[in-house]
Amino acid sequence: MTRVRRGYTARRRRTKIRLFASTFRGAHSRLTRTITQQKMRALASSHRDRGRQKRDFRRLWITRINAVTRENKVLYSYSRLIHNLYKKQLLLNRKIPAQIAISNKNCLYMISNKIIK
Repeated sequence: MTRVRRGYTARRRRTKIRLFASTFRGAHSRLTRTITQQKMRALASSHRDRGRQKRDFRRLWITRINAVTRENKVLYSYSRLIHNLYKKQLLLNRKIPAQIAISNKNCLYMISNKIIK
């Protein structure tokens, strides 16, 4: 009985998975079964960490704004600053005031004075 030559579908699928895992170390980049397991794990981790990254950056921005507001006695606290921003209907997300706080502290001080008046 002659040998049956298989199609290329499975081989193409495996090479696609291998390309994904080509930078992994050891058996995680060589053996098909472990490659698929590591691929699932990597995708799950990246999905989880995208949410965590958003959370971490928000915490960082809040910390930066709070540090500058307490340092300059702007409104004595971050929460009062954000509350007054919402009262005056200034729709600034936390990223912009954090960048202002790093680059130009006086500008954040001026914004807070405008909010109070």
